[in-house]
Order: sequence, then C-alpha cells, then structure tokens
Amino acid sequence: MGKFEVNILGCGSALPTARHYPSTQILNIRDNLFMIDCGEGAQIQFRRMRLKFTRLGHIFLSHLHGDHCFGLIGMISTFALVGRTGELVIHAHPQAEQVFRPQLDFFCRDLPFTVRFEPVLPNRTEVIYEDKSIRVRSLPMIHRVPCSGFLFEEKVGMRHLLGDMMNFYNVPVYRRAAIKAGEDFVTSDGRIIPNSYLTTPADPPLRYAYCSDTAYNEALLPIIEGVDLLYHEATFGDDAEALAKETCHSTAIIARKAGVKQLLLGHFSARYEIEQQLLEQAREEFAPSFLAREELKIILGR
Repeated sequence: MGKFEVNILGCGSALPTARHYPSTQILNIRDNLFMIDCGEGAQIQFRRMRLKFTRLGHIFLSHLHGDHCFGLIGMISTFALVGRTGELVIHAHPQAEQVFRPQLDFFCRDLPFTVRFEPVLPNRTEVIYEDKSIRVRSLPMIHRVPCSGFLFEEKVGMRHLLGDMMNFYNVPVYRRAAIKAGEDFVTSDGRIIPNSYLTTPADPPLRYAYCSDTAYNEALLPIIEGVDLLYHEATFGDDAEALAKETCHSTAIIARKAGVKQLLLGHFSARYEIEQQLLEQAREEFAPSFLAREELKIILGR
C-alpha cells in the first residue's frame, strides 16, 4: 500500500470568513500531488502545509464558481516564478479554457511550462485520468451550475511474497515479479507450486470521493459504495436556504446508504459560527463522521 493522504487547504464556501479558506484540497498519492479545486489563498496554504509545488501535475476543478477557482491564476503565476518546467493539466468543465486562457495570456505570459486543459463533462461518471497507480472518475453533482465530483481510486496492487516460502522453494529473483502478479511457480523438477502457497493477497485499493457542491443525490450510491473516505458538503447552496437544517442529515444518510467507512464534512456556510452542530446532526445518522479544517491531513488506510 502506497502513500494516500488527503490535505485540507480550505473548507469554506462562497462567502469569506475569518475561520476558513475557500475550497481546496491536495491529495498526495505515492508522492504525486493532485489538487481538487483552487480557491483564493490556495498557494499560501500550499506553502503553509509544506507541500512541494514541483510534485503537482494535475488540478481538478469541480465547477466554475469563484470560491473553487479564483486561486488558480495566482498559483500558476507563482509556479513560473519558482522555475517550474513540467506540464500542468487542468481537468475542468469544457468552458474552463475559454475562461482562463485569456487570463493566462495576460498575467502569465511566457510561462516556462505548458498549461493544458482537459474537459470534464458534467452530469455523468467516466474515467477522466489514469496512470499506473490510480484512476480518477468524474461524479454527477446537483448544483446551480454544471458541477462534477471526483472519485480517486487506487488500482489493485501486486500480491505480497512470503519470504520463507520463496526460500523454501528456491524461487529465483527473476521469477518473483511474475509471482507477485499472480503466476504459479514451476520448480526445476517440474512441480507446480500454486501462487497461493507463495503469496498473500494485495492490499485492498484505497478510494476517496469528493462530493461538493451538491445536494443529496442517490445516483451517487452505487459509484461511491464502500469508499474509505467521503468528503461531502455540509450545506445546501443559497438557493435551498429553507432546506439547510436538513443538510447534515441528508449528507449522513448518503454516507450510511453507500456504506462508506468515514464521512468528512466541509464547504461550511458562513451562517454557522460553530460547525460542531453540523457534526452532531451528522452523527445522529452516521457515527464515523468528522469535520474538515484547514491544515488537516488524513492518511487513508491507517
């Protein structure tokens, strides 16, 4: 099992407060950084949490509301100042390049690296990024504007070798990679040693779901079922003010129905001076719930 950390840079919503930065998260997956949303102050929090700019290659924007993307141009400008050279890929709504490219051309001329936009179509789930270790899927959100959530999931890893059995059967080093991948071993005298004698199963792949901004959406249940951690907004949007008191119950219900392992509440409205009441409401439905806060680091699988 490799490193899989969720770093909370900001967990507030649209109206600024003295308590919270706008929505921004950094996932550290095997020392590669992935950003989810980029609110104002993202680069300051990036520094404060001692994360490395050079390890960030992909940014995933849930939607084009300012509290989720106003920090983007400033951060890209800083990347140029610190000598970044690697490509930066922004996964966002198809209109994102139309919005940000003119700003990049004006404020970030002659960047020493390429900024590439990859469109994410809202209201659906599909694979939007994949490498040898992880897969990222878009999630359908219910919001006032087109919006996507994200599911980060490890790929199934290699099986674990049993050292004593390796020695007992004199398995040569050059065969061990194939055995970790699931192959049986054939001894020099032709005996077939089943893989189950030589290995134990791979660690279960870790999964993290980011669901903000959205109202309660049962369509998510089969997609996020059993995730190790679900981040879900704790308030409806301003257009659903009358339902605000029900939000935490609804949020916790989806966590319970999906059988997730833990629920992380965030995107806190300025209406709440004390978020503890949100946590108490959520725990009435789903006990393993907790509140996001700036500079919180969650290590999945621990």
